[in-house]
Amino acid sequence: MMDKKELRKYGKNVLSHMSNDEKERASHLIYEHLFSHPYWKQSHTIGVTLSGEIEIDTTPILERGWKEGKRMAVPKCEPKQKGMTFYSYVQGDELETVYFGLKEPIEVSEKAINQSGLELILVPGLLFTKEGYRIGFGGGFYDRYLENYSGRTIGLATKQQLLSQMPVDSFDQPVDDVITEEGVSKRE
Repeated sequence: MMDKKELRKYGKNVLSHMSNDEKERASHLIYEHLFSHPYWKQSHTIGVTLSGEIEIDTTPILERGWKEGKRMAVPKCEPKQKGMTFYSYVQGDELETVYFGLKEPIEVSEKAINQSGLELILVPGLLFTKEGYRIGFGGGFYDRYLENYSGRTIGLATKQQLLSQMPVDSFDQPVDDVITEEGVSKRE
């Protein structure tokens, strides 16, 4: 079995080699499964990362959330503290470009949302297992954040990002469900 570093490289390779048509088709089906999922329907405040270039585009998710009157929140990583804070995000809010070209909200304390205020978090990842374990981008921000989080979590991935197994460490935090274009895998 490959180690996490090799798997991370493999995951980036899988995503970067998908054609735009493949990614668009898969994304459309993933959105359909997400928007009909009970966790989505029951949640009023949802955390979602602003997607990077190779990831599934989260813009339609934000737009759908706003249209449905949901409070959408995006994370800001705090590298020095190795932490993360979610901030309420509405269309037109100013963003800043941080490391690796990622977009994050500008820190405004009154827009900060504490963990108990988030009912659902859509957790990013390069690779997932059906049991909800994931390989992220290597910062450990989500694993640390989810350690004390009691709300619901969903990972979004194409079927090419789903593995039968991967190395799991004691600090790895699985998501509740993984949604691909083929449907929903619930953690057992």
